[in-house]
Amino acid sequence: MESGLRVAHDLSFGRRRHTAARRTILSGQHMAADPIGIPRSGGTDPLQRALEIDQAELRGFARSVTEVEWLLMILVLLFLFVTEQPVMRREVIIATLVLFAGFILVFRYSGLFKEQTRFKLGFEALTMVAFLTAVLTQTGNDKSQLINLYLLPIITAALTLGKEATVLVVALVCTCYLMLATLAGGVDALSIAFVSEAMGTLSPFLLVAFLTTLLAENIHTAKDRIRALSDRDELTGLYNMRAFSGLVQREHDLAARSERQYALLMIDIDNLKAINDDFGHEAGNRAIRLVADGLLRITRSTDIVARYGGDEFMVYLGDADQYAADEVAQRMRNVVYAATLEVGDTMERVSINVGVAVFPNDGKDSDAVITAADRAMYKDKKFRRPPKGSIEIVKI
Repeated sequence: MESGLRVAHDLSFGRRRHTAARRTILSGQHMAADPIGIPRSGGTDPLQRALEIDQAELRGFARSVTEVEWLLMILVLLFLFVTEQPVMRREVIIATLVLFAGFILVFRYSGLFKEQTRFKLGFEALTMVAFLTAVLTQTGNDKSQLINLYLLPIITAALTLGKEATVLVVALVCTCYLMLATLAGGVDALSIAFVSEAMGTLSPFLLVAFLTTLLAENIHTAKDRIRALSDRDELTGLYNMRAFSGLVQREHDLAARSERQYALLMIDIDNLKAINDDFGHEAGNRAIRLVADGLLRITRSTDIVARYGGDEFMVYLGDADQYAADEVAQRMRNVVYAATLEVGDTMERVSINVGVAVFPNDGKDSDAVITAADRAMYKDKKFRRPPKGSIEIVKI
């Protein structure tokens, strides 16, 4: 009969209800509580953080688009007053320029749709197309020397709005070109010769749209990879301390303004040096990954888990009071101790020390709370009792 080990770990412990940690309504929104009673807040959702970064990047693009719009106006003014090319009605072009300048000033600098950056960029791209079309009707329609300025809204859409929006802008440009040709020569102008000429004019637009969209996607992918490499610990995949510090500072500011609590947990692996010395650094690395996996299993998706460096970790628990944070800390000890580290023919237990600090009780700023958690961790390392629960090893 084969022999094996079955490890049964009793993780049961008291789950007293605590009113402050059991809040199910915060800021008017209903949120489900996790098994230990901490409400699930979306404040630290990784997807939300990524969206906020994307929004910040779009706001940077929006400022550049404003400069493109002014450049577009300058080019039309140069065509109108410097080149002295023949135009149908100069006053119409001037009126169009005034309206477009007013649009830029009102739409960009008045703060309209401040939080809807993508909508603003799309609307501005469409407005540029409309402005150019109005100017082209007075400067030669589809034969105008300004026809290539359609590239500006196409490039703007390709760089900022993605593939679908770029396709829509290109389709609108092609429609406007067809309309200009019809205005110039009527329906009879839509001949085989016109189709050939249109292909020659519009093909560069399509090519530029395709290449710019492809380039933008590649840049976005590269930035995501760089962001992941800069924010993540290579061994565990957790946040590194640089990213963790920024996220916790933001959450601290939110908690301070809304008078909410949060907890920081400092975790240290017991005797990692001994594991490295006895079994090698690969075994030590597997012990670190084992602890990281245990922390991720215990925490919520809205919490923040990071590797502090070496054998230490940090965990942010949103909307957690002292009781709830202590419960999580004990569960971390139990879960990590329940796991086993296979080293050759032996199975080693890994244990951790956990220090808990709660804002605002243990500090008025995030650095003070981290320092308090660090002190609590060393105190736990010195006086900690063995994990609660029982370990039973049964031979089968």
